[in-house]
Amino acid sequence: MTTDWMSSARLRLVPLTVADADEMVGVLSGAALYAFTGGAPPGLDELRARYAWQVAGRSPDGREEWRNWVLRLGPGGQAVGYVQATITGEEQCAEIAWVIGLEWQGRGYATEAARELVAWLDSRGVRVIRAHIHPGHAASAAVARRAGLAPTGLMEDGEQLWLRGAPAPR
Repeated sequence: MTTDWMSSARLRLVPLTVADADEMVGVLSGAALYAFTGGAPPGLDELRARYAWQVAGRSPDGREEWRNWVLRLGPGGQAVGYVQATITGEEQCAEIAWVIGLEWQGRGYATEAARELVAWLDSRGVRVIRAHIHPGHAASAAVARRAGLAPTGLMEDGEQLWLRGAPAPR
């Protein structure tokens, strides 16, 4: 289970719980959210089952560490989306993703959360950060770029690999 809380200027990144499904089912209900990734909005039972699996914090074989946070607006705590990281190879590599509900898009929340996530991964010593983004998804590409990732030109399952190597020494 993710126990690390994070915060940015406008968001609290709160470790995911199964109970979050009740609120997140509404955040993730917009069909347009799945235009680039495929699929459809999850139902409540499906989301509860997914979250029960994710909060375990590790893959069944123990090779992947799963970190998931619900993005909540400052004082009111309303959920607006999530970020996640799958860490592999003794914390040498992390695959990250973000989703912001349709109602809250275009306000910079994804960039703010992705930057916070990358900083957290840096603090853990993660060396390589990856994301897979559909080549037509300009908004996600902009978030990745602002979080320090760069397109590689490599395509995997119809998505472009974005990458950030080891951070520069400070």
